[in-house]
Amino acid sequence: MKSKVYFTRDLSPQAMLRLYGALGVQLSGKVAVKIHSGEPGNQNFIRPDFMKPMIDHVGGTIVECNTAYDGGRNTTHAHKITMERHGWLDAAQVDILDETDEIQLDIPGGKVIKKNFVGAHLADYDSLLVLSHFKGHPMGGFGGALKNISIGIASSHGKVYIHGAGDEEKFWDSDHDSFLESMADAAWSVHHRFQGKAAYLNVMKNMSVDCDCCAVAADPKIGDIGILASLDPVALDQACLDLVYASEDPGKADLIQRIESLNGVHTVEAAADLGIGSREYELIEME
Repeated sequence: MKSKVYFTRDLSPQAMLRLYGALGVQLSGKVAVKIHSGEPGNQNFIRPDFMKPMIDHVGGTIVECNTAYDGGRNTTHAHKITMERHGWLDAAQVDILDETDEIQLDIPGGKVIKKNFVGAHLADYDSLLVLSHFKGHPMGGFGGALKNISIGIASSHGKVYIHGAGDEEKFWDSDHDSFLESMADAAWSVHHRFQGKAAYLNVMKNMSVDCDCCAVAADPKIGDIGILASLDPVALDQACLDLVYASEDPGKADLIQRIESLNGVHTVEAAADLGIGSREYELIEME
């Protein structure tokens, strides 16, 4: 059965609310809202005012985890300063999930890794709303929902573990496809943790070849496309990739080259193999 992916070309906070409503899910209890806070200096990350109506609608808490590299988000203190400067602290309550500790999520059927280390505060939440900025990435090829629940929710130590494909000594130089498969493994653990209590939205604007984690990022060459939503993060990311390829904007070549040069689709392939979701989907366009 094909997964449903809802799509609108209307790039507005109100459109996000309409897409969420179409999903027919009610996220209950304490809701974690995963965003990307944006590295200091990055010009492309989606701003809090765009996300705030959606966060308010679910009564959610913004969640993030610290990075594993030097910069403005590698410690909780630095991360909160960055989030304050970027406006996130004014948008909603913020929780750095690995501020104090981490917990382990098991991945019995993992392709590469059998465990994932996430921020300990994740255990405090009943539901998960994932608001992702779809764009390129200098290591994963692209970043979307799957990256946001794998690398994004991993603790600082967990990020090293995923990047090293289980070998922390190979943080930056593990086998590339094994790294992509490790991201899929980690995504499975988080999606499984919130099975039936998670929703995913991808925003396709400001689509640089670089991630929001880059302090110095390339300006986007492809034009904005829209917003997509699904209960299936695999179908959601696949639909975004398909829309990039189907775009008539010649600037798409820049983003496609980044995705293909790093075999970015392999994360989606591996996630589908793990049963997180399906690459087959029905795209339902809304106003």
